Amino acid sequence: MNEKATYIVMLGPPGAGKGTQAKVLAEKLGLVHVSSGDLFRENLSNETELGKLAASYMNKGELVPDDVTIAMVKDRLSRPDCALGAVLDGFPRTPAQAQALNGILAEMNGRVDLVPFISVPNEVLVERLGGRWMSHSGRVYHAINNPPKVKWFDDIDGTPLYQREDDKPETVLHRINVYYEQTSPLIEYYRAAGSLVEIDGTRPIELVTDEIMKVVK
Repeated sequence: MNEKATYIVMLGPPGAGKGTQAKVLAEKLGLVHVSSGDLFRENLSNETELGKLAASYMNKGELVPDDVTIAMVKDRLSRPDCALGAVLDGFPRTPAQAQALNGILAEMNGRVDLVPFISVPNEVLVERLGGRWMSHSGRVYHAINNPPKVKWFDDIDGTPLYQREDDKPETVLHRINVYYEQTSPLIEYYRAAGSLVEIDGTRPIELVTDEIMKVVK
């Protein structure tokens, strides 16, 4: 494994743009974007041994144990396309997973170089996530960023728009609160390690990317 490999862990609440920034950053730095969601889908759809193991828990309605998730991440990071490093998105989620990641990277002569935490106030997150409205034909609108010409009606066929349960403001706020409850120990873990950098996520995507790139360099 290349000794100069770069490993970045992206953190941020739902609606902060963490996934978008992870993809853009990986592209700009020539690294691989490793999303835990993609990793699970890949292992499940390819029916790998780890995928079958994860499915055995999921089918019983149980949480997939840490060691299975960690094994998936280790397998992904050991592939040749990750020789220069990776931008991790969705993993780790806990200090225990962060310590496991440190162990994986130590075997590869690497370490977590940077943890950008995209910080956005709750009211902005609710506005971003809670403003989404759908048409029955699958078109997506946003109350502020992409409003329909006639309020609450589809531009094309004129049918009423609807809001998904998980986009309703009270549901969105619950999701955000759960995120902070679960992730605040991880945020503090990386802050104590000196690798956390708080990024203002309220600005346009390009400006957020620019700030992360400045920190990386």
